[in-house]
Amino acid sequence: MPDSNRRSQLKRVAFYGRTLSEYLMMFGIDDLVSLKNYNAVLDCPSGASSFVAEAARYKINVIGCDPLFGKDAKVLREQGEKDIEYVIKRVSETPDHYNWDFYTSLDMLRDFRKLALRQFIADYDQGIKNRRYVEGRLPKLPFSDNIFDLVLSGHFLFTYSHKFDYKFILFSMLELLRVSSREVRIYPMQKSSSEPYEDMPKLLDTLKGTYGINYNIVDVPFEFQKGSNKMLLLSH
Repeated sequence: MPDSNRRSQLKRVAFYGRTLSEYLMMFGIDDLVSLKNYNAVLDCPSGASSFVAEAARYKINVIGCDPLFGKDAKVLREQGEKDIEYVIKRVSETPDHYNWDFYTSLDMLRDFRKLALRQFIADYDQGIKNRRYVEGRLPKLPFSDNIFDLVLSGHFLFTYSHKFDYKFILFSMLELLRVSSREVRIYPMQKSSSEPYEDMPKLLDTLKGTYGINYNIVDVPFEFQKGSNKMLLLSH
């Protein structure tokens, strides 16, 4: 039987992704019309998300950046399939830590993840040619200053904060701000164990006090991990 008191953390960064509809909810974007108000969007790290592929169909200028981009599509598909099962297994160990309103079962969660992976892989080879997918790794990205109106970063910095030190998280956020001309949105604001990031007050004070970065904690209409219904919005 699963232990509801156990705190389950992801032991490695998974190549795992979500769909456009999930992105809109996670990042508090009302609809596609609102997304089109941004001339250029960066998704970083993009992982096996289909956000870029789906947005491209609507003529939205989106680039995905990830350390694994550049590898063969077959390699990425196999890694994605493996990591879907890895994450599903971890979720199944502590089901009480999740709300099952949107995904009503583990099978439905798996179906969404497989859909995202399938759409991503279908777009990948052409997307590489069109520079929709760019190899890059935080905290140093291969982009010029201020070239994206909107930068989205999902399920990475705080999700894996048990693997990254404070400096990495701070410098990664500053790098995301460097390439953004308007705003950066980061989701979620807690660890993969559903616990708060312990250095969040220090981080926000440093961003505001040392670097003059404005921040807002914004409620969003999505909460799979319990307590994960907030997004961090940063602006210059």
